[in-house]
Amino acid sequence: QVQLIESGGGLVQAGGSLRLSCAASGRTFTIYPMGWFRQAPGKEREFVAAINLSGSAYYTDSVKGRFTISRDNAKNTEYLQMNSLKPEDSAVYYCAATQRPSFLIATRGDEYSYWGQGTQVTVSS
Repeated sequence: QVQLIESGGGLVQAGGSLRLSCAASGRTFTIYPMGWFRQAPGKEREFVAAINLSGSAYYTDSVKGRFTISRDNAKNTEYLQMNSLKPEDSAVYYCAATQRPSFLIATRGDEYSYWGQGTQVTVSS
């Protein structure tokens, strides 16, 4: 089993920055692709960013140029640096991990096996 614990959410003004972290524990040697999703009230969960084992990344269009996903394989941790935040970025952010092939950049929720509990990000205008 794998457990994911997010941290770093909070309240920030528009234009500000936050850095989310996701620490994996358990059978972490089996984890390769990782990602971030978010869900705002009344909306479906949406893909934000994904990264494979070698560090190749992919972003949804609305966060390109503002968000950066990264990972520290030695620490079994992934990060989401969020800059130039907008009120529409407000949501609960979830990290996810999967045991799929290490080269995969997974952008769909059904590609992931493990999920964190979520961390709230609120951006005020």
